[in-house]
Amino acid sequence: MAETIHLYHTNDLHSYFENWPKVAHYLKRMKKEHAEDGEEMLLVDVGDHLDRVHPITEATNGKTNVELLNGLEYDAVTIGNNEGITLPHDALDTLYDRAAFPVILSNLYTESGERPRWVEPYKIFSFANGTRAAVLGVSVFYEKFYQLLGWKVTDPFQSLRETLELMKDQTDIIILLSHLGINDDELLAAEFPEIDVILGAHTHHVLEKGKLVNDVLLTGAGKNCSLIGHVAFSVDGGNLFSKTANVISVGAEPECEEVKEFLDAERKKSDEILSEEVTVLDRDLTLNWFGPSDFTALLASAVKEWCKGDVSMVNAGLLLEPLQAGSVTRKDLHRICPHPINPCKVQLKGDVLKEVIAESRTEKIEQLRLKGLGFRGKVMGRMIFDGIEVRSEQKSDGLNHITGILIQGEPLDPDRTYDVATVDMFTLGVLYPSIYHAEKKTYYMPEMLRDVLAWKLKQGHSYKNA
Repeated sequence: MAETIHLYHTNDLHSYFENWPKVAHYLKRMKKEHAEDGEEMLLVDVGDHLDRVHPITEATNGKTNVELLNGLEYDAVTIGNNEGITLPHDALDTLYDRAAFPVILSNLYTESGERPRWVEPYKIFSFANGTRAAVLGVSVFYEKFYQLLGWKVTDPFQSLRETLELMKDQTDIIILLSHLGINDDELLAAEFPEIDVILGAHTHHVLEKGKLVNDVLLTGAGKNCSLIGHVAFSVDGGNLFSKTANVISVGAEPECEEVKEFLDAERKKSDEILSEEVTVLDRDLTLNWFGPSDFTALLASAVKEWCKGDVSMVNAGLLLEPLQAGSVTRKDLHRICPHPINPCKVQLKGDVLKEVIAESRTEKIEQLRLKGLGFRGKVMGRMIFDGIEVRSEQKSDGLNHITGILIQGEPLDPDRTYDVATVDMFTLGVLYPSIYHAEKKTYYMPEMLRDVLAWKLKQGHSYKNA
């Protein structure tokens, strides 16, 4: 007998809780309608549900996100890079302790090579008419970052190959939760035609009607859950004879009052948790995104000291607000530095460092309104240095031209290798290819920039009362 199975998927909420009451209202409505019509429904999330940019997630290490998923009775989830590499090891290891759903993920292991107790490589769901659907999950291959946090992540393609062999002949429909991005999803479809649908995430792509690649249906529902993905399977006697995809906007959907009340209560709890005092300032720390200021100088100094660099370089836009004299709490530091960005150190030869400095001082970079790479600010702003003095003069073309660079008071040596303390987003290839291609990079995890600021403020006696 023919049946329709409805699959709803969310991805990349990034703790944008403003949309969640509408998401909740819509999904509860669909569950009720499909139940009344005698139709089957699956509900899954494809990762990056949490993001430490939000104070609730910061305060609870993502536990509130799990409660929200529990509240809508999700059937399965996988993790994204925000769950995987922005939480300390123990926080991720306990994140799903109270989850009422399985976490499907085949390419994550403990350091000793065992699967974490809270993950399953796949799960098979059986429906009323006997149809079996297997849900698999893989997440992005950020090997070095996972290693530094005490995990082992493996190649998702090889992991998927092994998992498909494990569940061979056990299922009628194969569904993959992929937090890899659209390019890898297309490669997966080409290599694994036995997969029926790949639910996409990570690159925030939108495929309004899905996309067929090698007869594999690819989907994508953007970011922040302003859209919800939907796939309809038509099955008869275990044989899948059609599959269609679409996305639904929740913009006009009413809000679920129960979820709103829950989030309001969680917001109050998080405010209490983050009210912990870090230090007391005896003067204001000023901020200027396009010129020198006290606060940006402090950040550059803190990063250099933390990473034990010869010099440091950080962009001023990493700080969103100045700090006022008086008590400074964890909530203050989270508000002004919310990015899930870690300090790092790269080794650059002097001639390469000179190129990077020149690139950083262009108007194009300073005015860049970056989205992604962990940056949650408004504009990149000027590059601020510690241990580097850049001398320049204005030429007839009206532009400032670099006339000299001093490193710790000495002329830059093009043949010397310098330890440059900076931020991990500069190592990801888009902004500064020279930093991306550096042979030696050292990442400092799990501390975020705001943790480094807190450390510096606590021991910087010139910035607080005795």
